[in-house]
Amino acid sequence: MKATKAQIWDRFQKFYREFPSAGLSLDISRVNFPEDFFAKSKPAIDRAFAAMTALEAGAIANPDEKRMVGHYWLRDAALAPTKEIAAEIENTLRNIEAFAAAVHSAQVKGAAGPFKNVLVIGIGGSALGPQFVANALGHPKTDKMAVNFFDNTDPDGIDRTLARLDGQLGVTLALVISKSGGTPETRNGMLEAKAAYDKAGLDFGRHAVAVTGTGSALHKTATAGNWLKNFPMWDWVGGRTSELSAVGLLPAALQGLDIRGMLAGAKATDAVTRVADAEANPAAQLALCWHFIGDGKGSKDMVVLPYKDRLELFAKYLQQLVMESLGKELDLAGKVVNQGIAVYGNKGSTDQHAYVQQLRDGVNNFFVVFVEVLRDRAAASIEVEPGVTSGDFLNGFLLGTREALYESGRQSITITVPEVSAFTVGALIALFERAVGLYASLVNINAYHQPGVEAGKKAAGVVLALKLKVEAHLKAHPGLSFTAAQIATALGSAETETIFKTLQHLAANPQSRIKHAGSSAPGEAKFGV
Repeated sequence: MKATKAQIWDRFQKFYREFPSAGLSLDISRVNFPEDFFAKSKPAIDRAFAAMTALEAGAIANPDEKRMVGHYWLRDAALAPTKEIAAEIENTLRNIEAFAAAVHSAQVKGAAGPFKNVLVIGIGGSALGPQFVANALGHPKTDKMAVNFFDNTDPDGIDRTLARLDGQLGVTLALVISKSGGTPETRNGMLEAKAAYDKAGLDFGRHAVAVTGTGSALHKTATAGNWLKNFPMWDWVGGRTSELSAVGLLPAALQGLDIRGMLAGAKATDAVTRVADAEANPAAQLALCWHFIGDGKGSKDMVVLPYKDRLELFAKYLQQLVMESLGKELDLAGKVVNQGIAVYGNKGSTDQHAYVQQLRDGVNNFFVVFVEVLRDRAAASIEVEPGVTSGDFLNGFLLGTREALYESGRQSITITVPEVSAFTVGALIALFERAVGLYASLVNINAYHQPGVEAGKKAAGVVLALKLKVEAHLKAHPGLSFTAAQIATALGSAETETIFKTLQHLAANPQSRIKHAGSSAPGEAKFGV
């Protein structure tokens, strides 16, 4: 039997919470947990709280890599387990601010004059966080520098970004972000960028900054090339939780954003989400609701719907934070559990004209996280209908969609913030970081490693090694053509399909000089130089 409006209102009053110090509120009333939910969940969430306390105190919370997990210290260095780590955090923040100020005042400038653009070269957490923040807080009229990204190893994507910077590389500051310096996509982006600067007759080092681990391959490259600056990446900060380190703070500071405000929002939210009482802790409530809705197995997808254009990249940012952290084959005891929560989303009300139709009437394999922003814009809005503004419509679409989904048996959570500001962006980042950590404890997994990502990198390395052998074989037999199977036999390889796909790629790119001849059928197609 469907709940009456009076019952819905009563439940809302009971399970809606405001957290003024963190600048947000949370409504979990439209998750259908029973009245005794928090009481029954107390033993499990208390264990999660204890694990989080140990993590923040410097315990080895990432046992696979024997590492501490310290992204919470980034916004409150006093919590760091040693004075040395605290000093590094505080010194790095001051150095970021000083460097940004020197760039903005043209004390540090490019070959063609004061820097006007930033080119961020990174991937994963080294791009997703900076992209989200740049889009959420930036504005063409107030940004001190325009921010661009190489966030993949796609040559066409690189060319498009370079086209936007055509003629401007002499006033473009390149930030190369990689903890190890060995991440292929970032290394490739750096080499592509250097080639573009070289072609323009510019010294890349005079226009480059590294954010990397001390002693890494990138650190050595930057030192040898006399780059402008090196900023640290610490092994106790994972990529997906690095936005409030130099990874995210440096590009934000150069853009002219309020990085102290982001840190303040995160610190305030950390304090609220550190409370060892689930009914007074928004991150614990999120984690418990995710666990309840997905039966502790991630059986329902998380659809993130912020009703604000500035937050349209939030779902993309959360995809990595949630899915890379929680998508694990094994638990901490080595048992196969295949955990995870799939995340997707874009923004409202755009998605009401896209996949919300399926959300309401299709397969019920999801829950929604609405993000509501109360302030429409800084100035007053015109009326698009008598007594109604465009922002009123946006709010109406949010509340209407939420109601329509609930009437159709779809569960949802609503996070409300007063505005999109540096403080609230920091608060949202911290809220979900803590929720992910607590959920990981509830399902007994390591949220801070990424063996699947490493496996993918190793597999790609095998493919590239095979590509070189295929190319060498063809170039050793000029004028002859071979099928994929013939090449596989010659190389003693069982990877015939991979060889065929590699040949297709080589033939499509002129620098290889390899041509596709004969049939289009995979088994009969021939390739040669």
